[in-house]
Amino acid sequence: MPRLILASTSAYRRELLARLGLPFEQARPQVDETPWPGEAPAPLALRLAEAKARALADEGAWALGSDQVAELDGLPLGKPGTFDAAVAQLSAMSGRSVHFHTAVCLASPTSTHLASDLTVVHFRNLSAAEIERYLHAESPLDCAGSFKCEGLGISLFEAIDSRDPTALVGLPLIATARLLRQAGFAVP
Repeated sequence: MPRLILASTSAYRRELLARLGLPFEQARPQVDETPWPGEAPAPLALRLAEAKARALADEGAWALGSDQVAELDGLPLGKPGTFDAAVAQLSAMSGRSVHFHTAVCLASPTSTHLASDLTVVHFRNLSAAEIERYLHAESPLDCAGSFKCEGLGISLFEAIDSRDPTALVGLPLIATARLLRQAGFAVP
């Protein structure tokens, strides 16, 4: 079986990929994640997933890149990075539906396989006190949208519309397993 490299240092993506039972390495791709002027969230996620995979694909190895872009009112929401930015994001999403575009790319030097997933998260109306309590409890400052759906963040929602529940965590495993099988990996 060829080598597999996860083109990400994300602990979330590492834990998800490990579920498939394949041996893999993990490395940081050197990719500028700045959106291009006017670039929409869905194409941005696809471009970045492919750039990450291509940055680490080499002879004898496939690289798996993934990226997620949250979209509110047609604009991308990044990782908050600070408590105040997380408060602002969650306040803006309160009572609204937010689209999460998650893209995955499996690349070798001669081949590229792409897939994407759309998850819609319907937030309940959140008070300022609820937002602050949540952020102090879980501190999701490294997560697009300022929450962890696999943790306490699930309490912020009315509903989630998704074909693949792992996509919202950061790596759509249904699509990833399909891409890996297309490339010759035995899954399962």
